[in-house]
Amino acid sequence: MHFDFDQIIERKNTGCVKWDSLPTPNAAEGKASPLWGRMEGAVIPLWVADMDFAVAPAIQEAIKRRAQHPIFGYTHVGEDYYDAVISWFGRRHSWHIEREHILYTTGVVPAMSVAIKALTMPGEKVLILSPDYNCFFSSIRNNGCEVAETMLHPRFEVDWQDFEAQCSDDKCTVFLLCNPHNPTGRVWTREELQRMADICYHHHVRIVSDEIHCELVMPGYSFCPMGTVDADAVILNSPSKSFNIAGLQMANIICRDAETRRRLDRAININEVCDVNSFAPEAIKAAYNDSEQWLDALNDYLWGNYQALCDFVTQHLPHWKIIPLEGTYLVWIDCSACCDSVAAYTESILRETGVWLNPGTMYGPVSGEGYLRINIACPRSRLMEALERIKNIKR
Repeated sequence: MHFDFDQIIERKNTGCVKWDSLPTPNAAEGKASPLWGRMEGAVIPLWVADMDFAVAPAIQEAIKRRAQHPIFGYTHVGEDYYDAVISWFGRRHSWHIEREHILYTTGVVPAMSVAIKALTMPGEKVLILSPDYNCFFSSIRNNGCEVAETMLHPRFEVDWQDFEAQCSDDKCTVFLLCNPHNPTGRVWTREELQRMADICYHHHVRIVSDEIHCELVMPGYSFCPMGTVDADAVILNSPSKSFNIAGLQMANIICRDAETRRRLDRAININEVCDVNSFAPEAIKAAYNDSEQWLDALNDYLWGNYQALCDFVTQHLPHWKIIPLEGTYLVWIDCSACCDSVAAYTESILRETGVWLNPGTMYGPVSGEGYLRINIACPRSRLMEALERIKNIKR
């Protein structure tokens, strides 16, 4: 079956965060752009993590079928939903999940907040691998906890000595993992995950693993669910990134331990993120049951985009150093050779070219300096247009 990822789909004026929001060139400070007036219509947004591709045909058809019923009331999640989740992870990742281990909520970020609330006391520390997804910082702090950072090595490997030192702190009670890792694109190996699990077990630190990007893996790499390494880890997952359905707002928390699951369920209700919309379960069933070919084709196309990016940068942007992409569609680029402040640099790119990128400081004010993140999940012609614009920027 052929899927047309080269198709340009107009997303402006659809209430789309990616295309209808005002650019914030100094994202670290959250300043709205004074440039929007003259740039409107010319901006190429390669920032927020959603894709400019049509979703899989089976998902479109499932949504249409549900929309034919004229009432959209409170939604009951049926057993066929759980069957779809269990079947997918069993056949795709050799991970057997029991029905009673699954709790659903409105998204992975709400699930993250739920897990922190359930597993920590205010004032405790939550460990992350920095640079890390920006919502990790806010979710930890919003729940009254402190962020503890282990800085990844230049090749974005774990500093095991520091990791263990952080875990040995009595105040550190949770390790919040991003697997695969956003923004660096690392896909952690089973050996790395086992070492994390062993250290955390020794120091009585609970693992919460955000695995939202788990289906987006480049050739030569394979995703390992933390749940197959540490059976007591709390896993946060959703097909929202891999199947481009983030706007439908649904995710799963997978937890084997009954007492921890009770606390998580209580936190879901305290945070009032217990109800999902009428369309999300139908879309997820269609994704997991009928859209595997689409996902495989997507990963092939993303790999092609990544190769095109690498070739272009080698030829035209030699002052950029691309960090090898193992997973996700978010490429981490070392631009320290051409800037002292990545926030100022990405602002200048936006101002001079209209290409909207993320400064690395969004993902760690220290660990992210000198890096930028670019979303390559768009038609190749759009990616190449953006790169052509950047090539011509005056340094």
